Amino acid sequence: MSGDVTVVGGGVIGLTTAIVLAESGRRVRVWTRDAAEETTSAVAGALWWPYRIQPEGLVGDWSIASLRVYEKLAARPEETGVRLVAGVQAGERLTRLGPWAAQVEGLREARARELPPGYDCGLWARIPLIDMPVHLAWLRRRFEAAGGTLETRTVGGLAEAAEEARVVVNCTGIEARRLVPDDHVRAVRGQLVLVENPGIEEWCTAVDHASARTTYFFPQPGRLILGGTADEDDWRLEPDPATAEEIVARCALIRPEIANARILGHRVGLRPARTEGVRIEAGPLPGGGLLVHNYGHGGAGVTVAWGCAEAAARLVP
Repeated sequence: MSGDVTVVGGGVIGLTTAIVLAESGRRVRVWTRDAAEETTSAVAGALWWPYRIQPEGLVGDWSIASLRVYEKLAARPEETGVRLVAGVQAGERLTRLGPWAAQVEGLREARARELPPGYDCGLWARIPLIDMPVHLAWLRRRFEAAGGTLETRTVGGLAEAAEEARVVVNCTGIEARRLVPDDHVRAVRGQLVLVENPGIEEWCTAVDHASARTTYFFPQPGRLILGGTADEDDWRLEPDPATAEEIVARCALIRPEIANARILGHRVGLRPARTEGVRIEAGPLPGGGLLVHNYGHGGAGVTVAWGCAEAAARLVP
């Protein structure tokens, strides 16, 4: 066999897992169907925050482990794509969060003047906001610097990878539904609008947990990302013009200057949710190999990437 480990999947989960394994001294290859800039991860907003992910009992530790990594990477934002940016989670309270919240430095109840119109509560935080195209490119460079190799390759089944490595790590996201197969994997469609930034420096989210519609804007270098949607079992990849208009209108209710911002583009991504929660576990492969699963991260793949990578790597002998 030509390598110790083959990681299948080249999004943020696959690349971070591959880095942890490679930097521990293993020979690692990543097989990815799509270039990093074409994966679901590239579409992400991407604000660090545990969102639409289970199981609750594990998510906090995974999230905080990842937060500590991002806090260090934020010292080199141009290189890593990670910045610490202030903003408000409208409609949220500290009492609704898990124990992990106590470990987020500076997280507090928002003051009345910091809240968007129509909200009487919220949380202020200065947390990682990640420019995903830059970050994915940095992850790839770090992986290759650790001796890893990346191959663009379509995989018909996980057994195919098992023929060439004694350990296979499944980080295929939404494709796990077909490759495992796992009927618990579901698409949660997210649509975004990219506009010229009219001078907004802080992010804002206003999530209605009872609705598939969310409202948020994230200032990224060269653009402002507007969102969004969370449509379960919706596999459409084409942007819907009416939905885009609604997204802009909702964001403009909070910051009116967004209404006249020039549109730069539209994005759609399918969040790889799993009704049974994130799956990190190991099992046998034909011929005596080992299959390690690391998928089902829903809308929080970036938030838990490093914590889940460490957890998956601990299952590799």
